[in-house]
Amino acid sequence: MTVVGLQFTRMLIEKHSAVKGKVQVNNNVALTNVEKTDFVVGPSNQGAAKFYFEFTAKYEPKIADMIFVGFLTFVDEPKKVTELVESWKKDKKLPKEVMSNVLNTILSRCNVEAMLLAREVNLPPPIPLPKVTVK
Repeated sequence: MTVVGLQFTRMLIEKHSAVKGKVQVNNNVALTNVEKTDFVVGPSNQGAAKFYFEFTAKYEPKIADMIFVGFLTFVDEPKKVTELVESWKKDKKLPKEVMSNVLNTILSRCNVEAMLLAREVNLPPPIPLPKVTVK
């Protein structure tokens, strides 16, 4: 399985109030659909799947919301892609190794974008950043 791209189709950040006191950020990512797609490389057509997702970051208490919607595309053997899509359509489940790879890729890209957008509207980063302790 090789990830060949991630595209955003919607990015929304909405700030409801100024940041005051303790802020808690709740992040969530959900797969909304999986479908088979064509991925042509040169003369050959590879097996490919699109994993549609929605990532949310909620700043509490009711400070801001971020929503990212998009899809991740990966290629694999056509037979494996067909099995993944059929498994998703049947019971909305995927093998653990596929789910882990897909969700980690989505989270890493979304968290980077969320950090950049948070800076633009003067919000704290949505994930904890490393801190230096001087002794």
